[in-house]
Amino acid sequence: MTASRRVALSSDHAAIPLRQAIAAHVSAQGWEVVDIGPVTPESTHYPKHGQAAAALVASGDCRLGIILCGTGQGIMMAANKVKGIRCGVCSDTFSARMIRQHNDANMLSIGARVVGEGLALEIVDAFLGAEFEGGRHATRVEMIEAPEA
Repeated sequence: MTASRRVALSSDHAAIPLRQAIAAHVSAQGWEVVDIGPVTPESTHYPKHGQAAAALVASGDCRLGIILCGTGQGIMMAANKVKGIRCGVCSDTFSARMIRQHNDANMLSIGARVVGEGLALEIVDAFLGAEFEGGRHATRVEMIEAPEA
């Protein structure tokens, strides 16, 4: 399968059950899931998991990424340190759609202790189903990326 249908998936220990539900849901929709764990519930550090998933997206190995931790905030901050990553934390479908359409986000972060499974799957669907609109938004994305140059 090409990278255009590959999604990187990772979390910390707090979000393993929700990550596994998302993996099954996304896979059933025809996406190839690159789930990089963790698989055991021992405490782990979200920055390494966010950055590992971000590296797969930044390299082009995966088109998009979905990462999770307790709030979604910490893992999102870690992922955004990887050059070329635009990740937003979302707890509603409108924001998930808008970060793709207006910000050309290539990663989504979700807080496993913030949203339930049903809403999380709807957020994932909104994110994966949206496409960047370009136009006036392209200039703004260029401005977001400028400090990385």
